[in-house]
Amino acid sequence: MKILERDVPPRACWTLEQAGLHPLLARLYASRGVQDKAELDDGLAHLLPPQTLKGAKEAAAMLADALADDRHLCIVADYDCDGATACAVALRGLRALGAKRVDYLVPDRVIDGYGLTPPIAERVKDKGADLLITVDNGIASVEGVARARELGLQVLITDHHLPGAEAPNAHVIVNPNQQGCTFASKSMAGVGVMFYVMLALRAELRQRGAYAEQAQPKLDDLLPLVALGTVADVVKLDENNRRLVAQGLKRIRAGAMPPGLEALFRAAARDARKASTFDFGFALGPRINAAGRLSDMTLGIECLVTDDRSRADELAKLLDSINRERRDIEGGMREQAFDIAESLFDEGHPPPAAISVFDPDFHEGVVGIVASRIKDKLHRPTFVFAASAAPGKEHELKGSGRSIPGFHLRDALDLVAKRHPGVLLKFGGHAMAAGCSIAKEHFNTFAQALAQVADECLDAATLTRRLETDGPLAPEYRRTDVVDTLYREVWGQGFAPPTFSEELEVVSQRLVGEKHLALKLKHQGDPVDGIWFGHTEPLPKRVKLAFRLDADEWQGVRRVRFLVEGAEF
Repeated sequence: MKILERDVPPRACWTLEQAGLHPLLARLYASRGVQDKAELDDGLAHLLPPQTLKGAKEAAAMLADALADDRHLCIVADYDCDGATACAVALRGLRALGAKRVDYLVPDRVIDGYGLTPPIAERVKDKGADLLITVDNGIASVEGVARARELGLQVLITDHHLPGAEAPNAHVIVNPNQQGCTFASKSMAGVGVMFYVMLALRAELRQRGAYAEQAQPKLDDLLPLVALGTVADVVKLDENNRRLVAQGLKRIRAGAMPPGLEALFRAAARDARKASTFDFGFALGPRINAAGRLSDMTLGIECLVTDDRSRADELAKLLDSINRERRDIEGGMREQAFDIAESLFDEGHPPPAAISVFDPDFHEGVVGIVASRIKDKLHRPTFVFAASAAPGKEHELKGSGRSIPGFHLRDALDLVAKRHPGVLLKFGGHAMAAGCSIAKEHFNTFAQALAQVADECLDAATLTRRLETDGPLAPEYRRTDVVDTLYREVWGQGFAPPTFSEELEVVSQRLVGEKHLALKLKHQGDPVDGIWFGHTEPLPKRVKLAFRLDADEWQGVRRVRFLVEGAEF
């Protein structure tokens, strides 16, 4: 690993500090590209206007007509946290704006696969729906949309994924990444797209005089859900996304959130009054995602839409239980997958340029998580496959992949498909994450082909893990109030949480829980505790560490500790 320090533009840092920012925050923000305090203003008035999102106005008109005619609306959701929160935003928003007949349907990960397929369109029609609305999917559902239209359904696609070569023939498409859309934030999650559609619908209804004699419905109640889905989907936190997340966090900290979110905080033993993006990414998001991985995402959506507090508690506890099961399954799979991955290269030699792993006992619901763990450990693009559990598809393998910076995984799959026609039955995704299906007998061909593409595209520098940090931590900032200040800010993908780095003395070290390294460190002459989760190998007496700040509480006393992220030997 190579530990690097971010550049801190002095003029931007000085400008931010002069504008009243905490000196440490000024330095952190300047190094992340912020040049003016106005960029940090999270007021709702600074959100990008809905009318600049292509298709939003047309979607609003379609939905307003549907509400006026009391048509039956059906939302086709996705089975991850972004899809669940987007569905909840659609349900809560449409009902608040006057929809009387609106329900939803979630494809089954195993049986249905991803997105709006022809059978899903038929199930929507069987529900008696007139208008089909997708959330967090649909931009690639050419056949599903065609079937829906054959059945006489109106189709509204709301999505954020990259379009394929052919766009579906929907009545309206809202997607910041569709051709011809000038919306400035291309990184919105699916839940953000649906929130914008709700804003546009309210504006349309207001224009039609729906609120002439009454106050218009408030939609800011939806922001806690928008914040959760945005962070959990690991989209880039650009200015607009940071505002959405900051607004959601403010409401959660003030106790203004749906009962299901409140219950999830309790189930995860997190304090909602101190909610942070870390809670979304590492506590609430995984509990929602677990339902889609191992059970039925209906559980997650119901938790987010219910207003019954006892029902919310019951569902949150169930989601917590499913997540514990997911962790147990993942733990066993991860160890097995590591063994398989490490058998692909000899000790003392680097791993292949890309890694593909399969075992008949793997659970397809957690292959993505395990791929991410291997990618993190070996710093190689990684695919993990499991045998399909779908009836009649036992001969197929379903794989999920995660990549490293500099290697576009979806484009790599496209190249594999061109070089080896017929090997990939289906594929899709992004630069950093993708999925595919292959026949079982083609696994070795796929593994070799992906490794070949990676070998051609990646050089030694790219294959060396680099960790960008904020450099040394001044000892005066090693305080619990500074920790609290940092945690209150919005950090995430593309706007990395503060990570410091410097050479430290390791005074003592011991294993705790058999898989974590507890450390006693000396930082600029002062003792400080540290812990490196998931790391078991001992450290030398002096070592350059990358670490985040955290506050640990023992017997009512809060003390700063360092959460180690990496080491450079």
